[in-house]
Amino acid sequence: MNPALWLERAARLWPDRPALFRGAEAVADYAGFNARAGSLAAGLTAAGIGPGDRVALFLANRTDYLVAMQAIWRIGAVAVPINAKLHEKEAAFILSHSGAKLAFTDAGHAADLAALADSRIVDMDGPDFTALLPDGPFPPLHGTAQDDLAWLFYTSGTTGRPKGVMLTPANLQAMVMSYLADVDAAEAADAKVYAAPMSHGAGLYQFMYLICGARHVVPASGGFDSDEILDLAVRLDRLCFFAAPTMIRRLIAAARARANRGEGIRTIVYGGGPMYLADIRDAMDQFGTRFAQIYGQGETPMTITVLTRQAHAEALAAGAQDVLQSHRLASVGVAQAGCEVAVLGPDRKRLPAGEIGEVAVRGPSMMKGYWNDPAATAATIRDGWLHTGDVGALDDAGFLTLHDRSKDVIISGGTNIYPREVEEALLTHPAVAQVSVIGRPDAEWGEVVVACVVLEPGATADAAALDAHCLTQIARFKRPKGYVWLDDLPKSAYGKVLKTELRSRFQVVGAT
Repeated sequence: MNPALWLERAARLWPDRPALFRGAEAVADYAGFNARAGSLAAGLTAAGIGPGDRVALFLANRTDYLVAMQAIWRIGAVAVPINAKLHEKEAAFILSHSGAKLAFTDAGHAADLAALADSRIVDMDGPDFTALLPDGPFPPLHGTAQDDLAWLFYTSGTTGRPKGVMLTPANLQAMVMSYLADVDAAEAADAKVYAAPMSHGAGLYQFMYLICGARHVVPASGGFDSDEILDLAVRLDRLCFFAAPTMIRRLIAAARARANRGEGIRTIVYGGGPMYLADIRDAMDQFGTRFAQIYGQGETPMTITVLTRQAHAEALAAGAQDVLQSHRLASVGVAQAGCEVAVLGPDRKRLPAGEIGEVAVRGPSMMKGYWNDPAATAATIRDGWLHTGDVGALDDAGFLTLHDRSKDVIISGGTNIYPREVEEALLTHPAVAQVSVIGRPDAEWGEVVVACVVLEPGATADAAALDAHCLTQIARFKRPKGYVWLDDLPKSAYGKVLKTELRSRFQVVGAT
């Protein structure tokens, strides 16, 4: 099934219903949304883009982000959304690896990306994009099959090399049905707000709200601003959005300053990082039971577990003194209806309730595999199970509590940061002899990046110098927030850096 079918269906059923909003301003109804996507589809076809071709999107949130994705799917091409926070060098690697024929970007990235990539670069702020919007008929929906490639989502691994997660229409459909069954019942009166990056979970959630003909709202800022969200809630009502824990903490602080109790907000789905028990209780004290939590990965998008609105309500009613309800509130919930979750031991056999092991999942939302990487696919999908690399335990009722991540990924503000990428960037500085990057718990961000650095003999470098160097290699959000200067890194007898010891020592040493 072609993912663009849901937009075409909505345009036929509700052509005059407001569809796209820039802030509180409606910029297109469903007929106009579908027509603009169809026009762009015609332009892409004329530009030589066809079924199976990859088309990337490297830009911040905007209404035409949705238009471009729908146009890509309409002709059977593959959307390759790229985090707008990445460095142009990182985006260029993804363009090369995916073989993208064309990439949509903005004025801020176009020139640098064009100098680095072989793909055709189209600046959405310039005349090249306007030229891709011809007048006249637009192509019919391509007959996309359930197992075809639709969304190529790039996520990094512990090696630091991004991997392309292949998502099919069947995967996306399973995600949609799981959301509607378990997370929230999207309704026509809702306003779906894209405050988190559309290249990730926020963009995936477009489908649920297309199906019911709801409003799609991109904040005028293009991102997340607490006061802007609260203002939009008053003006538009029934806001629904995805947010990382960091965003929720900021929103609650802003709401408390304004004596706002969440008026106009219907549902906040949170995920993408650990939510501390104290923080979700604080959020519910301010906003009540407007929350649902999901746990997922790009490899099985947004569809592993859910902590429902009802579970939040039960915990709120029971109070902090109720041990069982507090345990459940601190968990990531139970398996979504379309997903099977298990905790496996080293022998790949299921562990009983209460025992800690690797979280594994299987079901129709599980990815097709990694793009052009059969070895990584085989290492991740074993015996029909997707091995998440996360460590956790199930209780007797099926609530999953995450304890650690076997992969050393750092989740800061809901965004994955992979230590190897930062280490490789720092090691290109001539003064750096050794480096190991770890995460430090942080009340606002969940975790922040800390680099443990050993300098070359006689060399000098300070945090400012290494920060400047990082900014030439990797995205700004990945650079360390602190540095620890060491004479040597602790290592095992086999020469492996002991990150566990570094994490323990760091709590004492501190950062500069």
